[in-house]
Amino acid sequence: MKRTHLPLNALRVFDAAARHLSFTRAADELAVTPAAVGQQIRALEDLLGVVLFRRTSKGLELTEEAGAGLSALRTGFLHFEDAVQAMQAGQSSHVYTIAAPREFFAAWLAPRLAAFRAENPQVRYVLVDGELTDFTEANLDLAVRWTEGPDDLEGVRLGAAEWVEMGEGDWIGWPGDPAPDSDEGPEAEDAKPAIQLADAGQAVAAAASGLGRVRVPALLAAGLAEGKRIKVGASTPCRRAYWLVAPLPQWRQKKVKALVAALTEAD
Repeated sequence: MKRTHLPLNALRVFDAAARHLSFTRAADELAVTPAAVGQQIRALEDLLGVVLFRRTSKGLELTEEAGAGLSALRTGFLHFEDAVQAMQAGQSSHVYTIAAPREFFAAWLAPRLAAFRAENPQVRYVLVDGELTDFTEANLDLAVRWTEGPDDLEGVRLGAAEWVEMGEGDWIGWPGDPAPDSDEGPEAEDAKPAIQLADAGQAVAAAASGLGRVRVPALLAAGLAEGKRIKVGASTPCRRAYWLVAPLPQWRQKKVKALVAALTEAD
């Protein structure tokens, strides 16, 4: 019999009935009717091709065939319980593996993670650079992505979907800024970037050095401009924003819920 075809519910009913030697008491334990217990037992007997219980003048008793498999069955259920506890222990782990763009970590995420750890000193972090890191390959708990939405993941937006322009002069490009000819690109005729850099942090540093102007997400503007002499313009709407995302199983974990709540409350 294939593992995927194991009649686990019927086996659980059989275990309860064998312990009590009573369909009625087994039904009470399982919160079902005695008739439902009898139906499960008959279905299991049909599947296995053996008789499991015999009614005698003294009441219900196990057949020899039923007794032969009972010990192994109960050991199996104990292993199931151990497996569940092990999985739950993993969910309660205090280690968070998070993928985030480098500039976002420096300007926004790092101080909030520090605040969360100050209240939860047992917490440990593993930070992975790169917002598109695969959840399965990197064993991630959460990722921060600069995108229009969470796509097929669960997520929450961090901050408003807005741009802020910083600096003056020629345009400075970075991968997260739309192409100049897109409907979100800069309107100036000389919008083609004079300098192309790796991320928003480098772009802001270049603008602060007088190399030109750059657009960055409004959520990062204050953090990236801190300590720099740089002109900061007004915010403008943007289709994209920073999203905190994870697959649904991770999103439901107790430890992930706690961190998401802390980060969104601080937002």
